[in-house]
Formats: sequence, structure tokens, C-alpha cells
Amino acid sequence: MNKIPKQSATIEEVVDFYRNSDAYRRLSGSSQKDYDNHLSAVLITEVEGKLLRAYRCKNLKVRHMTQAYEQWSQVGVRTANYRRSVFSAAWKYAMRHDVMIHNPIALIETLPDKSRKVIWNKSQVKEFLNVAYNDFRWRSIGLIVQMAYSWGQRIGDMRLLTWEPLDLEQCRLDLTQNKRSAEVHLPIPPELCKVLRQQKEDFGFQDYVAPRTIPKAGAYTPYTKYEISRLVNEILKEVNLPDELTAMDLRRTVITEMREAGVDLGGIMEVSGHQNPASVKPYMVNTYAGASKALEARKKNEK
Repeated sequence: MNKIPKQSATIEEVVDFYRNSDAYRRLSGSSQKDYDNHLSAVLITEVEGKLLRAYRCKNLKVRHMTQAYEQWSQVGVRTANYRRSVFSAAWKYAMRHDVMIHNPIALIETLPDKSRKVIWNKSQVKEFLNVAYNDFRWRSIGLIVQMAYSWGQRIGDMRLLTWEPLDLEQCRLDLTQNKRSAEVHLPIPPELCKVLRQQKEDFGFQDYVAPRTIPKAGAYTPYTKYEISRLVNEILKEVNLPDELTAMDLRRTVITEMREAGVDLGGIMEVSGHQNPASVKPYMVNTYAGASKALEARKKNEK
């Protein structure tokens, strides 16, 4: 049983209490890893000559959290806001068990995180895939990128994708997303289905659709997200594509392309798996093609 900390508990004890909670265990594996990394960074943040882990919760003030946030924002605004968010989750969990009644984290003045606007164009995707598939080292990276671009799914779901949700006879994917456990039911385009059938012949002896092409410690295991980032950068350099492109931009690209094609919000959410319309907004990029189509539709409606 997870022992409730006393009101004199340190921040480290409160974080450990959260890490051993059912709420934490309900997070997906990837989210748990991210939370763990950022909570660890929170604990070793030095404020006024003392690590946050050593502060007693009853003595934590808004000024302490403000100074910590300022340090985190030097790494990046997104990082700072994420650390504030995960620390807040741990703190609120303890509050629900009456460990403390004040919440200095809630009074941090956060900085706005500028939404990323980078999208791929079709020729860039084609060039990337041509190079990736022509080198066995990059074969699975190419497949992860092709799947992400074909379906508009998160890179994390593609790198961890197993054969089970794929029906290669019917060319259909029935996926439960890792982040929010949303279900999506997607057709597999013919060209991708052909690639997946070949991949099944070559790698179907193990669980993962796009594992490391070279076994690690004798096993074919998924790439980490950091490995994917590094290898995608290698391929971008090889193809001489802009180094600002990332694999994660593919989801935004697909959503933007659907919007340009006139797909309504409901249709986009059917593909993306978003359950809240507001959560789709950061993935939408205003484009000339999209604006032109909207104005043309307006013009036709005037006739």
C-alpha cells in the first residue's frame, strides 16, 4: 500500500508518493518515462542554495517555484511548462490526500509556448523515403516516417507498433493510441500495405513492425525517440533537406493537408484520434492553399 506522507514531508517524499500511485501507473509507458525524467529534473533544481527535493512542502513558497521555473525556461519554454505541469500533477495528488492545502505551483506566471508551424511538403517526404529505403540501416526509420505520414499518427505509436492491430489482408489498422488510449480505425494505402507485407516477411518473426534493423543485445527492439531523432537528422542531411524538419512534424503536416482538402473537424478527429476539438488547434497551420480554398468556397456561395 502507498503510504501517505506526513504534513512535514519533503518534496522528494511527495514525488515518490505520486510515482507509486495508481494515477501514475495509469499513464502510458512513454508518458511515465517522460514524467519520471522531468520529475527527477525538478528534484535536483537548486533554489536559494538548496535542492528542491530537500524542501519541506509546508515551507515551499511561490518565490521558490518562480525561481525554479526561470531556471527551467533557460532550457526551453516548452520544457519549463512541462516540468511545471508534471510537478503540479504530483503536488495535486498529495493535496487530494490532505498532505498540504496550499499550492504555490499554481501561482507561477508561465511563459507562452509558441506553437511549432513546420510542415513537410510531399516532395520532401518522397525524397526522404527514397533514401531511407535504399539503405538497410534506415529501412525501419523510413517505414516509421511513411506510416506516420500516411495515417497522421504520433511517432511514438509508430515506433512501438506491433503486428497485432494490422490486418494486411484487408489493409486496415485498428490502433489504440498510447497517449490517451483513443481508438482509431484506418485504411492502409495500397503502397504502404505492399511495404508492410514485405516487412512482415522479413521481420514478422518478432512483435514490432519497425524495429531496429540491427539487433541490440540479441533482440530486435524498438528505437527510442532519441534514436529516431538522430537517425532522421542523418537522413535529412544525406538528402540535403532542411534540418528544421522533424519526424514529429508529420502529424501536423497530415492534419494541415486534410484541412486544405476541406475535411471537416470531425473527420480530422476520426483520423487523428483527438477527443477534444481544442487539442487539434495546435496542429493546424494556416497555409496559402487552405486560405485560397476557403475564399473560393465563399465566392461560389455568393453566386
